[in-house]
Amino acid sequence: MKLATLKDGSRDGQLLVVARDLKTAHVADGIAPTLQAALDDWAFIAPQLNDLSLLLNEGRARRPFDFEPDKCMAPLPRAYQWADGSAYVNHVELVRRARKAEMPASFWEDPLMYQGGSDDFLGPMDDIVLAHEEWGIDFEAEVAVITGDLRMGTTPDQAHGQIRLLALVNDVSLRNLIPEELAKGFGFLQSKPATSFAPVAVTPDELGEAWRGGKLHLPLRSLWNGKLVGQPDAGTDMVFNFPQLLAHLCKSRNVRAGSIVGSGTVSNKDASKGYSCIAEKRCLEMIADGAATTEFMRFGDTIRIEMLDEKGKSVFGAIDQTVKKAER
Repeated sequence: MKLATLKDGSRDGQLLVVARDLKTAHVADGIAPTLQAALDDWAFIAPQLNDLSLLLNEGRARRPFDFEPDKCMAPLPRAYQWADGSAYVNHVELVRRARKAEMPASFWEDPLMYQGGSDDFLGPMDDIVLAHEEWGIDFEAEVAVITGDLRMGTTPDQAHGQIRLLALVNDVSLRNLIPEELAKGFGFLQSKPATSFAPVAVTPDELGEAWRGGKLHLPLRSLWNGKLVGQPDAGTDMVFNFPQLLAHLCKSRNVRAGSIVGSGTVSNKDASKGYSCIAEKRCLEMIADGAATTEFMRFGDTIRIEMLDEKGKSVFGAIDQTVKKAER
C-alpha cells in the first residue's frame, strides 16, 4: 500500500491511503489519524489500511478524492529519529580521491552514518529556504526506510522484517559549511538543513521484484533546472543494504518505530549514469582536470527527484522543489 500525509494545519497532518497509480486518495479516518500512530500499532493498524487500499485501487472506496502532492507534508512530518548512512561507497571513494586522501579499508566493512535533525521535515513541493547561496547548496537524492521497533543488538536478518515503508529523500547539504564543522570533530549540524521527502511512502510488497536483498533495484532520477543529471540504479553498487544499516544503528541502542534511515547519496561506478548530488560531479571534475567547474545551486534553481518503475510509472511521486532566499 501507499501512504501519505495531508496538510491540515496541524504539526503531524492527516494520514492518507493513496492509490497505486497516485491519482486518488482516501483519508484513513477511523483507522489511524497519523502515520506515526499507525507505526506505533502496526500489527493492528496495517491490515485495516491495506483493506482500504484494496478498496481504493478497485474503485470501491466510499470517499475517494484527487491526490494532490502539493497539499502533502512529508509522510512523517517529524520523526523520532533520522539517521543517514553512506551505503554507496563509490561516492565516498570519489570524495576521498578528489582530496587525494587514502580511503580506510574499514569503509568497505563498516557503514558510515550520521544522525540528522528530524523535527522539521519538508514536504515534496515545499521550497528549500536558505539565507545564503555562498553556503554551497546541494541536493542529495536518496532512498530511505521507515522502521518498526528494533531492539539493541538486532541482526540484519531480524531488521529486514521491521522495514515498514520505503521513501525518497532529498538530503540537502550546505557543502561550504561542512569542512569547518567536520574539523571540529563533532559531526554535521548547520551544514545539514531540513530534509525533504517525496509525498508517498510505500510498503515493500508494492515494489515487487524491485525490492530484493534489502535493496531497491530501480533508477533514481534527478532533474536539476529541468535537465536530467542522474539516473543511477539504487540497487547497483549499494555496498550495505538496508538491514545492515539498521543493524549498525541499533548496535548499542534500541530504535523505535517511526525511525527513518537513509541510504546516502545513490551512486554508481558507471559515471554515464550521472550523479545524485553536485558534490560528486565536482569530485569527478577535480579527479579529471584538477579543478571543479560545476557550481552549486542558486536561488531560483529547481530540483526534481523521482523513481519510476519498469513501466515508467512514478512509485513515490516526485520531490519537486525550488531554492529560495530566506526573508529576514
